[in-house]
Amino acid sequence: MSDLPPPAVPRTRHRDGNVPRFTNRLIDQSSPYLQQHAHNPVNWYPWGDEPFDVARREGKPVFLSIGYSTCHWCHVMEEESFEDLEIARILNEGFIAIKVDREERPDVDTVYMTAVQALTGRGGWPMSVWLDADRRPFYTGTYFPPAAFASVLERLSEIYREDPERVAEAASSIAAAVQAAMSGGATDAGLPGTEALDAAVQFYASVFDVVCGGVRGAPKFPSSLPVRLLLRQHRRTGDPEALAMAEHTLAMMAAGGMHDQLGGGFHRYSTDERWLVPHFEKMLYDNALLAVAYAEAWQVTGRRDFARVLLTTLDYVLREMTSSDGGFYSATDADSEGEEGTFFLWSVDEIRQLLGDRSGRFIEFYGVTAGGNFEGKNVLFVPVPDEDVWTSLESERELLRHAREQRPHPLRDEKVLTAWNGLMISALAVGGRVLDAPRYVAAAARAADFVLQRLSINGRLQRSWKDGRTSGAGFLEDDAFFIAGLLDLYEATFDRRWLARAIDFAERSEPLFGDAEHGGWFRSAADHEQLLAREKPHYDGAEPAGGSVALLNALRLGLLTGDDRWREIAERALRSSAALLQEAPATLHELLLGLDFFVDAAAKEVVLVWQPGTPPPSAFTEPLRRTFLPHCVLLGTAEGADLAALAELTPLVTGKATLAGKPAAFVCERGLCLAPTDDPAVMLAQVS
Repeated sequence: MSDLPPPAVPRTRHRDGNVPRFTNRLIDQSSPYLQQHAHNPVNWYPWGDEPFDVARREGKPVFLSIGYSTCHWCHVMEEESFEDLEIARILNEGFIAIKVDREERPDVDTVYMTAVQALTGRGGWPMSVWLDADRRPFYTGTYFPPAAFASVLERLSEIYREDPERVAEAASSIAAAVQAAMSGGATDAGLPGTEALDAAVQFYASVFDVVCGGVRGAPKFPSSLPVRLLLRQHRRTGDPEALAMAEHTLAMMAAGGMHDQLGGGFHRYSTDERWLVPHFEKMLYDNALLAVAYAEAWQVTGRRDFARVLLTTLDYVLREMTSSDGGFYSATDADSEGEEGTFFLWSVDEIRQLLGDRSGRFIEFYGVTAGGNFEGKNVLFVPVPDEDVWTSLESERELLRHAREQRPHPLRDEKVLTAWNGLMISALAVGGRVLDAPRYVAAAARAADFVLQRLSINGRLQRSWKDGRTSGAGFLEDDAFFIAGLLDLYEATFDRRWLARAIDFAERSEPLFGDAEHGGWFRSAADHEQLLAREKPHYDGAEPAGGSVALLNALRLGLLTGDDRWREIAERALRSSAALLQEAPATLHELLLGLDFFVDAAAKEVVLVWQPGTPPPSAFTEPLRRTFLPHCVLLGTAEGADLAALAELTPLVTGKATLAGKPAAFVCERGLCLAPTDDPAVMLAQVS
């Protein structure tokens, strides 16, 4: 599912340059996407009971439009249709129109996207759905050119008036299909084993692009090949092909135009199979997830380019996507100056003018040509990677980046989403720990404090924050991703308050989202608005499924706290997903990370203890940060009062002490510890 690939329709501006300025109900909403439509002549409502009550009272169908603020084709449909006075008249007279920001209401988006995919075989945004007053869809689509949209509106309005039985029959059938699709499938099919891991990796090997990396074909999404799963398969089995697929894919993405060669970070996807020409949006979640993948790949391979990509990606987020209070913004648009990609493109003449006699080597290294590779200009990429040459061109890159900063910037969506902030907190904590870069860990801690202060109300995480306002209670992914971020932040700092908050949120989250009957987790809480169906998320999209991250959290909490209840919760979740893992394991790669963790009988806890008044011992933390240990949890504390306080959260540290005043490491398996050591080499041998 994606923003629509470009159809054969040109991007246009207002067909009437004198369109008057209107104001509708969306003016009171905090969502940047809804605000973008607040001056349409369409009489938009935000999602809620009111528009459906009006639809029932007036006997009109509902038109539901779902998108997000940095969606290119959402902008196109707005300018072509929602700002058109005649189309607005048809909508206002014949329909009750509702706008939804999919990033604020992923539950609503998922329900109706399920309907769109069932009826059309594809999905994307903008999403266009026609509903009855009972919120049941009876017709669906995505982007419509204006003439086609006007025709569909008029025809559906006529059918709704003149053939209500036909509408009711379609709505009933589609609603039943949505409910069946979102029911979660079979449950309790027994515990899955490593065969699901092997089957998924075999599938990815069969579709792997041996030339360009990733999955064969185009467009290419960074999430289409689960690099972290391949790294774990290599660790578990020694399979060299799994490592080669992961390594080649990361290297090709880093060299391609999908990677912003000047500013760092990654665009949303590549429109071609070479990772060359991107769709120019930048999403916070993509950059968070890729940062963790590059961090783990660096641990496995030690490659300089992987460490560099990790650093420049995190630097981009801190420089361009961080609020003054420490929270992280959601995304930047693909468009600027009315065209896609304008901000990022270069001509040969521009580069020569800026760099002068230094331009030759830069032009060669970044594949710049007179004809360009995108609409007559150049997306920078690296045809022949060479880390030494890359380093030597630092000053030239900075000159171009500063020149680029003078251009009109793409729109930035400045709402702060709890879930995506959780992902970036993990990325900064993991990246900062792995590369021994404290500034990233400090930024992760600052963002965690932002979420705790602005996005937590009476202990309940909220979905989003903007301009001092929150949008309502969060969903499973908000809890799960933020809890994971807190756990990563604890392991990067050994500050027990992060572990305490992770445990607290996990305890609160379980009764809200957990399926007490069958295991696993629902996306919406028990007290959320009840929609046509209550989804149990299993399948990964651009973001991991919330249930899969919740599974990993439960496994980690079981080791960190010694509380077997968390492992039992994880086991029940895996049982509930066993049939899906058997049928289509390759669609569940984040869940497979949890399965890989669960089946590892040698998962370890490492407890470090040092003297009060001294920092965590680098002799131990240094080798741990460089070593790929995906199923190892870390606990650390000074002796005395700090250790006693940590023991209240986890009895595993009880009785642990330094060895004759020297820092000590205790390597344990589910609470059973080997003899302590003051030798880092011995610790690593015990862990491995």
